[in-house]
Amino acid sequence: MNAALYHRRRRRSRIVMVLSVAATAFGALWLVLILGTLVWNGAAGLSLAVFAENTPPPGSAGGLANAIVGSVILTIFGIVIGTPIGILAGTWMAEYGRYSPLSTVIRFVNDILLSAPSIVIGLFVYEILVVSMGHFSAWAGGAALAMLVIPVVVRTTEDMLLLVPNTLREAGAAIGAPRWKIIASVGYRAARSGILTGILLAVARITGETAPLLFTALNNQFWSLDPNQPMASLPVTIFQFALSPYADWQQLAWTGALIVTFAVLTLNIVARVLSNLGGSK
Repeated sequence: MNAALYHRRRRRSRIVMVLSVAATAFGALWLVLILGTLVWNGAAGLSLAVFAENTPPPGSAGGLANAIVGSVILTIFGIVIGTPIGILAGTWMAEYGRYSPLSTVIRFVNDILLSAPSIVIGLFVYEILVVSMGHFSAWAGGAALAMLVIPVVVRTTEDMLLLVPNTLREAGAAIGAPRWKIIASVGYRAARSGILTGILLAVARITGETAPLLFTALNNQFWSLDPNQPMASLPVTIFQFALSPYADWQQLAWTGALIVTFAVLTLNIVARVLSNLGGSK
């Protein structure tokens, strides 16, 4: 090889490598600054009262207990409603309608929903449920979150089942097992870590959603476990408190943002670990 050509390529490679590292460092710098600011301001307000007391009126001591519990309830509603639908739809697309024109249409619509703004989902559920019911409710909030869960679970379920070798299905069919039994005992068992990862990623996505809940569950400053009534949620409380002129509310907003961030971070780490464990099998 020509020595001049070799050195020129090495020089270009080093330049590209330096630029890549610089771009990565630039992005990481802002991420560290954002997380550092969040930890610095949020940790100052961490106390047992945050997890034990309800959101206070301005100028009073309080916490985020009702908002935290409300977020957990709304997330559970979204997962319980959206996960079975997503798994069943993904299963049909991977096992029954893999080459069906309807499957192609569903896959296309699902890809659109994956990138759809969450506020559009909130407005849709508002028109369908809130207007027809005549009031805001946790049920409507859970339905809005479920519509965000479904596309994620559909995509991961289909992709994971498509990765299952057909020889495993053929082995089940060879011993006379019906198709549903092969899917349940072979397909799901082989793809369970990937499907569970998709569910955790869906939970991480809806944990910090604010816009859909503003149009559906609204908010509630008091402790309420009635799903037919407006329910507090951590993202909406953070949104309202951060915009307020009261220093105590702003501090609670920082603390709530810290809690949400670390919850989402934990879920993403768990999902990544499960994904790696599934890939190593």
